[in-house]
Amino acid sequence: QTQLVESGGGWVQPGASLRLSCVGSGGTFNDWSLGWFRQAPGKEREFVASISRNGKRTEYLESVKGRFTISRDDAESTLMLQMNTLKLEDTAIYYCAAAATSYMQETYRVPPHYAYWGQGTQVTVSS
Repeated sequence: QTQLVESGGGWVQPGASLRLSCVGSGGTFNDWSLGWFRQAPGKEREFVASISRNGKRTEYLESVKGRFTISRDDAESTLMLQMNTLKLEDTAIYYCAAAATSYMQETYRVPPHYAYWGQGTQVTVSS
């Protein structure tokens, strides 16, 4: 059974940093293209960042470019999201997701591409 478990969320003030982690199990981690999504209250789930199987291609939501960095450690079956200079509008539940693919440099921005999802971790940015 494939599982993704996020951690690292919390409450921070604007301008602070957080590092989210997502540990995968029950599958071959390096077979997956990976992504982070978020959902704020009353809003639809939105794409935040994605990374290809070989880690060489990444994509970001325009509003997080230059502030967030996605990375992966296949040896530890872990996906990370380093979030710097956090803003009030970054407040949301953050979800990691995995898509099995045979393409080494494919990334996905749309939720239906992802077969596996974590339970989410809350990030609250507030003064």
